[in-house]
Amino acid sequence: MLDFSAVEAFVFDVDGVLTDGTLLALSTGEQVRSFHIRDGFAIRHALRQGYRVVIISGRQEEGVRKRLESLDVTEIYLGVDDKLKVFGACGLEPGRVAYMGDDVPDLEVMRRCHIAACPADAAADVIEISQYIAKLPGGHGAARELIENVMKAQGKW
Repeated sequence: MLDFSAVEAFVFDVDGVLTDGTLLALSTGEQVRSFHIRDGFAIRHALRQGYRVVIISGRQEEGVRKRLESLDVTEIYLGVDDKLKVFGACGLEPGRVAYMGDDVPDLEVMRRCHIAACPADAAADVIEISQYIAKLPGGHGAARELIENVMKAQGKW
């Protein structure tokens, strides 16, 4: 059984975690993603209950930023090449963090966090090191599943 009691912060990747990893490339050059509404509810609820929610993504898209800001997320790092460096600069205590990633760029940070989590359809290398593997795939409620389980374990859901 995982110890969810220590978790005070959630860190999420975007593509493949908060989205299903699909990009729609429009003729304007914009790249559109689809977010699950229940992930959004859980993120906002966690923030309102005093958890920190940090987003660290390798891709830089204003639509993503706007979606996250609409959920009241303020710690948004997009276009990140070195996720471990950004994670370190956030001042998060690794022993208090649940990090959900889905692919190789997330591995170094995941190895340092209290709970390494991933969606059901994450890359094999990520699944191998994860203590929590969601039943749901990325972009279909995997983030909600993690947040809800942590908050229920702490009596805050």
